[in-house]
Amino acid sequence: MSDSWLALEPGADPVERARTLRRAHETFTEAGTVPRPVRAVVAESWRRSVRAGVGPDGTASVELTDEDLGAYRAEHPLARVMPLVRELLGTFAADGEHLLAVCDSHGRLLWVEGHPATRRRAGRMNFVPGARWAESAVGTNAPGTAVAVGRPVQVFTAEHFIRRVQPWTCAAAPVRDPRTGRVLGAVDITGGDGLAHPHSLGFVQAVARAAESQLALLTPERSGAEAAELTTLGRDEALLRADGRRIRLSRRHSEIVVLLAHHPEGLTGDELLCALYEDETVPPVTLRAELARLRGLLGPGRLASRPYRLTLAVDSDAAVVERRLRAGAVTAAAAGYTGPLLPGSRAPAVVRLRRRLTDGLRAALIACGDSDLLADWAHAPWGEDDLDVWRALAAVRPTASTSSRLAALEAELTAPNAWRPPTGERHSGRPGWRPRATSLQRPAS
Repeated sequence: MSDSWLALEPGADPVERARTLRRAHETFTEAGTVPRPVRAVVAESWRRSVRAGVGPDGTASVELTDEDLGAYRAEHPLARVMPLVRELLGTFAADGEHLLAVCDSHGRLLWVEGHPATRRRAGRMNFVPGARWAESAVGTNAPGTAVAVGRPVQVFTAEHFIRRVQPWTCAAAPVRDPRTGRVLGAVDITGGDGLAHPHSLGFVQAVARAAESQLALLTPERSGAEAAELTTLGRDEALLRADGRRIRLSRRHSEIVVLLAHHPEGLTGDELLCALYEDETVPPVTLRAELARLRGLLGPGRLASRPYRLTLAVDSDAAVVERRLRAGAVTAAAAGYTGPLLPGSRAPAVVRLRRRLTDGLRAALIACGDSDLLADWAHAPWGEDDLDVWRALAAVRPTASTSSRLAALEAELTAPNAWRPPTGERHSGRPGWRPRATSLQRPAS
């Protein structure tokens, strides 16, 4: 197939393809193997679904109802472009007996509109406003997968991971914040087999781009006085500059502000609990106490609830590095990287963000092969044991000192009982950093 994001190549028989996909889906759910002709994007999504604990007979849960749903979507950035989305997609959905759906970045459906009979059918599988259709909750589906991979995608019949969704076909495209590049949600069209056409994928992608253009017009540039700056790289306690104040945050408050800045649409209390605490027995009252203290520190009106979110614009040094990486500005990204994100944090979501940023920058440095950039990373506290970077540096700058250091690292790696800290988790003994475990010594548990 010329485009792996399209469900059917021109001339393919949809009935035969659906039959083949059902057999492939059964093979995967029974044996864990993905036979042809399942597309790579679908196979990867099926595997992510299994890792997330999704079962093929599951169903979507409704997380937001009534007043909570109304209040949440009224404040969501995509509410401002819904008139445009309805104008572009609404008639197409109604006339074709399809559904127009818009979800947030968590895969929660905020709007589901279209043909009444189709809405009733979709309601029987909880494809309704307020339901969570994230890939991690209900497996492969167009809006959830589009948000997960950040790309427009079609999902055809039995490509859906959950069986009760397999009579449907859908196409969705993510919508990004034009200022930060973050995914705000996705625009989706859901209906019958006729949607398995290149035009439907191109259509939702065009609507998503139109929505982003409209958001750019509706979102004025924030002045420096209105935006807060968050410094998180290379330090365990973040520094927040806002309203002319410099606020040094505690470790837990640093983690909370980092996560809320990364999720400007907000996080529920349960989501924050899972994101912050490794121990699943931590009671919600513990988090509420931390949030109350943080609210007092930030000042009135700065931390809202239901969901928890910051009401001031926050730009962080980590977000700057991410934007530069997305733009391909590797040198600028490396210059802005002053160390791992909150290196002492063990909050699960912070650990994931830290590793994603570090691994993304490492991969970009290795791919570009610039000897100076590689040397800067290799000689930094967080890169002195980074074997892959030292190998890349030795390939472009084979000096005696580089070769000697590489040989020492490789000897450590092949030594009996050798252990090396995960990427992005190494620290030097310089002031402000915790002592680093050696390559052969596991930290005490």
